[in-house]
Amino acid sequence: MTRLAIIYHSGYGHTRVQAEAVRDGARSVPGVQVDLIAVDDSPYPWEVLDRADAIIFGAPTYMAGVSAPFKAFLDATAGRWAEQGWKDKLAAGFTNSAGINGDKLAALQHLALFAMQHGMVWVGLGLLPGNHSSTGSPEDLNRLASFLGAMAQSPADLGPEAGPSPSDRRTAAYLGERVARIARGWRPSTGDADLPAAAEAMA
Repeated sequence: MTRLAIIYHSGYGHTRVQAEAVRDGARSVPGVQVDLIAVDDSPYPWEVLDRADAIIFGAPTYMAGVSAPFKAFLDATAGRWAEQGWKDKLAAGFTNSAGINGDKLAALQHLALFAMQHGMVWVGLGLLPGNHSSTGSPEDLNRLASFLGAMAQSPADLGPEAGPSPSDRRTAAYLGERVARIARGWRPSTGDADLPAAAEAMA
């Protein structure tokens, strides 16, 4: 059984809707167990994250970065970073903001760099941009033209029933399905034991 964990924060419910779409996409892949975790749940479910083959991180973009509760979770992984306990797990990310741009790329870059520090292997969205030509539509997948992860936009003055848009939810589901499919065939490296021999062979 392949295990996939989605951990997220949602301040007003919009990113929760996006996270649920990621979950639904991942669940569509046979043989994949999916755990959906809100960082508001205390304590953090470390055992679920530690045994996951892939972790998808999600947070709203606030003030050009991830939200404070999600940053607190990232900081709390320092012990696992020191031991490289998540090395070779797959990782991916998603984010939501009220603005079409909203500096969402900065939040995804934060998540990707976090994953790199843990030695994880990042999985991008894998979609060409939608709604980028005269024949395009806001209903296209990846209408916000992201590559690093899934982006969504939700009106600031309306609740999660009004956003993210259907196309953004489908894009999130695509990300979940993509990570789940890759995770099913993912085989981590055998570890650092082979590194000295490999380095010596290259000398």
